[in-house]
Amino acid sequence: MDTQKLQVFVTIAEELHFGRAAARLHLGQPHLSRTVRALESELGAEVFRRTTRRVELTPAGAALVPHAHALLARADEARAAVAAARDGRSGRVRISFAGPSAHATVGQLARAVREQHPLLDLEFLPGRYGATAITELLEGESDLALARFAAPPVGVTSRSVARERCVVAVPVAHRLADADEVRIADLRDEPLIAFPESFGSAVRTMFVEHCRAAGFAPRIVQTAPDSWTCTALVSAGVGLHFTTASAVAHLPLDGVRVREIADPLPTIDVFLIWRRDDDSAVLERVLQTSTEILPGDGGRPDVPRRR
Repeated sequence: MDTQKLQVFVTIAEELHFGRAAARLHLGQPHLSRTVRALESELGAEVFRRTTRRVELTPAGAALVPHAHALLARADEARAAVAAARDGRSGRVRISFAGPSAHATVGQLARAVREQHPLLDLEFLPGRYGATAITELLEGESDLALARFAAPPVGVTSRSVARERCVVAVPVAHRLADADEVRIADLRDEPLIAFPESFGSAVRTMFVEHCRAAGFAPRIVQTAPDSWTCTALVSAGVGLHFTTASAVAHLPLDGVRVREIADPLPTIDVFLIWRRDDDSAVLERVLQTSTEILPGDGGRPDVPRRR
């Protein structure tokens, strides 16, 4: 049964008068009568009993009333859901990011999106670094990425939302633990902990390049999948870990000292990244929210608008 029949039925059931129901619906009484007859034919039962003086519900009509209300409500919900999806007010955005270094930024964005767009669903994909995050984005496995690079990544649209400085985490008993600053050359022959090369981490890549520029290959004795594990291994004395300040800012550092890097290193920027051809209205809303809470170094950045 269609919603027009149900709406006619419910209105007549509320008014118990065809004339008043017709006026409410801005329809002619003959149309209402035809609609009721069609509904009764579909149900195989009379829903109204009419006399010259009154209209009343039959037992079958009374039984239909609550179900008609429920079906109309569901139809309204369906229309509202479709309109919200069409306008970008509801839907899903999948956000990939590395790990603890991005937690504060991801949390800020999630809270703002929830406050401004309560119908939007954010799905979080942690453990994605650098090149891996870009690959997944281009393959459609994510919609938005938060990743670190020394320069804007190619083949995608991006904007810088933060700038990082590099540090090294060392065990408290290490010879460099009390140094004010550490140079890359000081790490020659030291045991090092890093992300796996397959992760495509821009921080690891930059570190390896600068070690080679200083005349040595870094001695990576252990890989680990995230900053939490790397820092725990440093605390246990397994080795040192070259990382960014934000990556260790909110981690437990018992047994660990964080030291600044004295060498002039390229800046590592945190980029918000998305596909150039993604015209999703839902993504557009998330990007616009991001400009308010993650303005980057240039104040309010220029995020391309979609028409």
